[in-house]
Amino acid sequence: MLAELYIENLAVIEKASIRFTKDLNVFTGETGAGKSILINGINAILGQRITKDIVRTGADKAVITAAFTDVSDECVQMLEQGGFGIDDGQLFLEREVRSDGGSVARINNRPVNISLLRQIGEMLVNIHGQHDNQILLSADKHIKILDSYAEAQEMLEDYQQSFHKLQKLAKQINQLKMNDKQKQFRISELYDICNEIENLDLKQDEDKLIENELALSKNAVALSEAIYASNTIIAGNDDTSGVIENISLANDSIEEYSDIMPEISALSERLSSAKIELQDISQELDSILDKLNVDPKRYDWLNQRSDDIRRICKKYGPELADVFRTLEDSRKELDSLENSEQDIQRLENEKKELLTDVSRKAMELSKFRKDAAERFVEQVTSELEFLNMPNVRIVVDNKPGKLTVNGLDNIEFLISANIGEEPRPLAKIASGGELSRIMLALKNVIAEKDSINTLVFDEIDTGVSGRAAQKIGMKLKQIAKFRQVLCVTHLAQIAVMADNHMLIEKSIIGERTVTTVKTLDEDQRRYEVARIMGGDNITPLLLENAGQLIDDARKGVFMNN
Repeated sequence: MLAELYIENLAVIEKASIRFTKDLNVFTGETGAGKSILINGINAILGQRITKDIVRTGADKAVITAAFTDVSDECVQMLEQGGFGIDDGQLFLEREVRSDGGSVARINNRPVNISLLRQIGEMLVNIHGQHDNQILLSADKHIKILDSYAEAQEMLEDYQQSFHKLQKLAKQINQLKMNDKQKQFRISELYDICNEIENLDLKQDEDKLIENELALSKNAVALSEAIYASNTIIAGNDDTSGVIENISLANDSIEEYSDIMPEISALSERLSSAKIELQDISQELDSILDKLNVDPKRYDWLNQRSDDIRRICKKYGPELADVFRTLEDSRKELDSLENSEQDIQRLENEKKELLTDVSRKAMELSKFRKDAAERFVEQVTSELEFLNMPNVRIVVDNKPGKLTVNGLDNIEFLISANIGEEPRPLAKIASGGELSRIMLALKNVIAEKDSINTLVFDEIDTGVSGRAAQKIGMKLKQIAKFRQVLCVTHLAQIAVMADNHMLIEKSIIGERTVTTVKTLDEDQRRYEVARIMGGDNITPLLLENAGQLIDDARKGVFMNN
């Protein structure tokens, strides 16, 4: 359950720390006091979309932190899969929204992405706002409501997996069944591509090898002249003595005196070593010079090959590796097209078998929904009778059609608001007050099927009053025996049912509007209920009546009527 909510710099709420009880928590306050901001705060902590506009004017950021206790095993399992340890079922969620539009989410002080926060939030809290009533008016949403009640998710996912496989297979067959003219044109096109690439007899990385050799060939003359000049200096020629010859002469001049002076002997050896090293260098230069003897025919071939590779890469590249990939893909497609008749027959057989399987699963899903619909109608009708709608009859209308991602069924909820009237679509006959009560009935019935411990109702009492409002309050009280309930209301009949009554109050401090949230004691609570009943003109009689209503609710007087 949601144990505590801390809000800082959220719209007109500067700071608020709100503690909740495990049963029925009711929020009241004057219109415009900031009740919607509280719901926005809870939505933010659950990972819902928010904007920078919620940051209090002048503040750098808004921070919302929520502490949850007694987290469900299902939620704990998901958190553990994400690497989050949960001690004693305690969980802390935090959402930080900066005034520049940035947002940070944390689970147990560890940063997470918003999608994970949303996934966890959906397992912790179920929020019903006024916009949820629109779900009832959209017939295409009704099948999801029934499936949620029926707990059909596993069966539906199994069917959808087979259905998507069938769709993929049908698409594959259609691609193979292109008309013969298109097919022959494509085969011819693929042959041309393969022949064009294969005729070049390309090698891996050939483009780089060709470019290197070509660059070397283009610079061969200059390189030859430089190497010849260098070798002439070292080894000499017919007209000039080289360094090697001069070193020999130098060594001959001092070698005969090496016995007289040991130092001369060492120097003579060094001159001999230098001569040997230079002779080796000269031989390597000669070898390189031989290689640089460029063949004009080879040079022309290199240029032509380079142009061919550049052209094929421009057409099927941009890199040579892409050309090889194009060749491989073209061969595969060509093989597939040339053998398409056999493939089509094989795939058609697979499709026939899969269609039988998908149809069977769809019919099983339909029967499952039909059985669930009977129980659903019975339970919702019972709930509506309690909510002062005894003559309302709800019908789950199913008009089976073609196979879709949801099966064969086209589900729509119809109601008959009065005895003798034919059931009709909700959008055509349901009032705002009726929609609120129908949604409450649905929420209560579906809540029995899930493990979400906290339910939030934002003005569930829209469009109702009197005995109907009292019945809504009684129903919320009933739900709160098994689930934590948070409810924003403007009706005394609901407020008196609270186990924990909080006031959202707006005031002016200095030149700023500030909204505060406080838990009411007995006297404050009587005053607030009286205010709801009679406005600002609170009389002793109103206070007495308010106190009596609160006492009656506490004693269960309404519940026994």
